[in-house]
Amino acid sequence: MKLFNIKKLGLIATTAVALLTGCKTDFDINASEENLSAGSLNYRDVLPSSIASSAKIVAADWKFLQNWMGYWARSGNYQNDNEEETYNFTNTFPTSGGNPWNDLYYNASSYNYIQEKAKASGDGFYEAICRIMKTQNFQLLTDVYGNIPYFQALKGNDVRNPKYDNGKDIYKDLFLQLDTAIALLKSPAAAASANSKIATNDLVFKGNATLWIKFANTLKLRMVIHCQNGIETPTSVSGIDYAAIMSGINAEGTGFLNSGETAKINPGFSASKPTPFYRFFAINENGVLAGLADLTKANAFAVGIGTATRPGYYRYNADPRESKFYVRPDVNASASVYTARQYHKGIPYGAVSGFAPGYGGDSLSAINQINATSPNTGLTPNGASSDAWLMTSVESLFLQAEAAQRGLLPGVDPQTALTAAIRESFISLGLTAANANTYINGNAGYADVDYTAVGDPTTDNLVDGGLYTIIAQKWFALNGIAPFEVWSDYRRTDIVYGEGVSYNSVNNPAYFWATNLSVLSGAASSIPVRLFYPQSEYSFNEANVNTQGTISVFTSKVFWDLQ
Repeated sequence: MKLFNIKKLGLIATTAVALLTGCKTDFDINASEENLSAGSLNYRDVLPSSIASSAKIVAADWKFLQNWMGYWARSGNYQNDNEEETYNFTNTFPTSGGNPWNDLYYNASSYNYIQEKAKASGDGFYEAICRIMKTQNFQLLTDVYGNIPYFQALKGNDVRNPKYDNGKDIYKDLFLQLDTAIALLKSPAAAASANSKIATNDLVFKGNATLWIKFANTLKLRMVIHCQNGIETPTSVSGIDYAAIMSGINAEGTGFLNSGETAKINPGFSASKPTPFYRFFAINENGVLAGLADLTKANAFAVGIGTATRPGYYRYNADPRESKFYVRPDVNASASVYTARQYHKGIPYGAVSGFAPGYGGDSLSAINQINATSPNTGLTPNGASSDAWLMTSVESLFLQAEAAQRGLLPGVDPQTALTAAIRESFISLGLTAANANTYINGNAGYADVDYTAVGDPTTDNLVDGGLYTIIAQKWFALNGIAPFEVWSDYRRTDIVYGEGVSYNSVNNPAYFWATNLSVLSGAASSIPVRLFYPQSEYSFNEANVNTQGTISVFTSKVFWDLQ
C-alpha cells in the first residue's frame, strides 16, 4: 500500500481555511501519525485545519448525491457525465467535487494524530473532539462503502495492509468512541486550564463542552436511526442494543443539538477565502463563477421547467424554501442588474446536452449566487463570508422526530417534534415560523406535509402520514445540506418521494419530467445503494479488499440497508 506522507499539514495548520482549496492524491489509509510531525508544530494547532477540512467534505464532496436525490442536475451546456448519469461506474468515481474515500480517511488521520498526542498529554478536550470527528468520518465511510478498514486503519508501518471490518462492528465501536468522548468532556481532563488554546482552536463550539456532548449524542442518534428500516412495516437491524443506547443518552442528560445549535464554523471566511459551499458552487476565491456552479443547476424534479403549469416538487406544495435553495434565472443574463424570472427552471437529470432549446446555464435556476447583484441562497446568506456546517440543528430535529415516531424517545410526541423540525428548517433559511405554519396548514391532508394525513384512493394517493411525512420532510429540508443523510433515508426505507401528493411518474406523469428520483431513463431501475471501493485499494491492499467479493453498486448493500 502506497504510503502518503502528510507532513505538509504542518505548513498549513496555522490557517484553518487552507485545506479548503487543497488537492490531494490517493490516500493511504495507514498513513502513519508520525508523518504528521513537523518541527515546532504543536499538535493542538492542527485541530483548526482538520475541522475546516471536515466542513469542506460535508459541503462539497457530495455533488453526485445532490443529483441522484433530485436536487441538482447538469446544465445543458455540458456533455453528460457518463459514470454518474449512466451508473456504469469504475473504481475512480467520483472525479469531481471531492473524493469521499480519500478525503474522509485523510481527515481521520489528522484527527487520529491529534487524538494520540492529546491523550498522551492529558488534553482531554482535544482528545474528545477528535474522537467525535473521527466517528463522523467513519460513520460516513461505512454508510457509503459498507465494510471498510477500521480497526487496523491509521496504524502506519505497523499494519501496512489493513483487513476489512464488518460495518455493524464498526458502528458498535463508534458508539463506544462517542461514550469515551462524552466521559472525557465531563472529566477534569477537559478543563480549559488543561487544554491550551481550546477556545481558539475549537472552531465549532469555542470550548463549550455541553454542545460537543450534544453533538456526540446526535451522532449516536443518526446511527441508531440508520439502523431503522421501512415505513409501512418498520424493522431494525438485529444485534445492536438500541434500548441501551437510547437509555444511556437519556441518563447522560445533556440531550441533542436543538434549535439554534448547529455545529458550524467560521474561521474568518471572506471573498479571498470563501466558505466551502460558496467556493465550489458560487463564486471562487478569484472572484469568478466557480466551475461547479456553471455546471450544476436545479433539477427539474425539484423546481419544474419554468412554466406556471409544470411546477417542481417545491412549488407543487407552495413551499417558499424553493427560493432559499435556488436562485431564479435572470431575465437578461447580459444586463448589469439581475432581474429574476417569474418561475424557477430546472433540467431533467441525465438529459443529453442540447436535448431542447432553453436548457443552458443562464436559462436555469442556480444553486447559489450567479452574479454580483443576484441574491445569495439561504445556505450562504452572507455570501463568501457565510458559516460552514458540520451537522445542522435541522437534521437533529428530524432525527428526533423519527426516533419519537419509532418509540425510541418515550414521552416525545412525534408530530410536535416534526413541526419543530419544519419550523427550524424555515428559520435557518431566513424564513419565519409563521411561514412554516402557513405551509403546514396549506397542505392539510397531504401526507408529505401533514403528519395526520390518510391516503385517499380516489386520487391514487394511498400513502398515510406519520413516518412517511417525517422522511419526506427531511428531503425538503436537507437540500444541499446533508444529501448523504437523504440518500440513507432512501435506501433504508425505499421511500418514493412525491408519492404523498401524487407527484411522481406513476400517479401524475403530466407533471413529471424526470424518471423517479432522477434515475436516468433506461440506465437502471433504481439509484445505486453504495459506491465501489477505489482503485487505490485494489492496487495497494488487494488481498484484503478482495475478501469483500465482487461488488455491485445496486445489490451489495451496507449492513443497515434491509429493504
